[in-house]
Amino acid sequence: MKPTASRRTSLQVLLATGLAASLALASGCAKPESDGASDKSSQSGQGSQGDSGQVVATPTGAAGPTCAIDTYGGKKLDLAKATVGFSQSEKEANPFRIAETASLKAEATKRGVKLLTANAQSQFSKQITDVQDLIAKGADLLVIAPLNSDGWEPVLRAAGAKHIPIVTVDRKINATACKDYVSFIGSDFVEQGKRAADEMIKATGGKGKVAILLGAAGNNVTTERTKGFADRLKEKAPGLEIVFQQTGEFAREKGQQVTEQLIQSKPDIDGIYAENDEMGLGAVNALKGAGKKAGDVKIVTVDGTRGAVQGIVDGWISAVIESNPRFGPLAFQTLDSFTKGEKVAQNVVIQDSAYTKDNAAADVSKAY
Repeated sequence: MKPTASRRTSLQVLLATGLAASLALASGCAKPESDGASDKSSQSGQGSQGDSGQVVATPTGAAGPTCAIDTYGGKKLDLAKATVGFSQSEKEANPFRIAETASLKAEATKRGVKLLTANAQSQFSKQITDVQDLIAKGADLLVIAPLNSDGWEPVLRAAGAKHIPIVTVDRKINATACKDYVSFIGSDFVEQGKRAADEMIKATGGKGKVAILLGAAGNNVTTERTKGFADRLKEKAPGLEIVFQQTGEFAREKGQQVTEQLIQSKPDIDGIYAENDEMGLGAVNALKGAGKKAGDVKIVTVDGTRGAVQGIVDGWISAVIESNPRFGPLAFQTLDSFTKGEKVAQNVVIQDSAYTKDNAAADVSKAY
């Protein structure tokens, strides 16, 4: 089932085994760089928190493989007395990253847990060094938002030598669960791509030419969002042809530059699938600069930032598939359960909502 934003439940967390059922969320976020679809779109405040938290999609008892501390190695500990290290991957000009970091910090404060943070500033070599430094500073547990999926061997060796549990959020690493890391918490990215394709089919009538603004190379999010989108078009709308694919690196400025090139090379483009909101908002800027009107080119994005949802209200964006960044409560609950000796799911898939013209105006305050 694919719920809309207006039907989301109030912070019910259903981990397969060993996670508590209700998690309160207290996160905030700062104002990102301005340059959105309208003045309102540059605002990235947290907004209403009544039903904006993550919900686990997998029903109890059906989550698949689990991990426990006696299998992973290490010893039980009291989370309240532990030091947790959090490694952020990208610059926090992106509202997703702002909200993600804010959520981790808020939950640590709420639980009275010491939290060490580092930001790799979109440099993978720095992220490896950052995590090694967190370990050297005494982190007992690690939460990592990986920039890339490969290349984590130095960190895994260092953490493994000290039996430091690792939870990854929003992107996977190519390693072995319950051996190299405990759990991955994030979205079903293939499903996000499929849902984006469904919205593009609705917006275009299932015919025409579409472009993909690819995310950054080297991570599972880009690969899986692309696969889901392309597979669904092939299945449901063979008359909707993908004629252009180029990375916008998940960045607004790059998304704008690529779209400007796209307009020159493919002036008859009918739709743009941006694999995150920032690139989608960059595409909006490019279309405005080219003298296009709202709705001339259909845009579907993934994330759920306030700027993109406002873009729907303003007519520039057709739909936004949510990817909820508020990982704090779920990440800390996973660590808490694991360090108590309880089993936790190796893959915790969260349930994402969607914003369309039917609910965007009413639900924009729930966006981040």
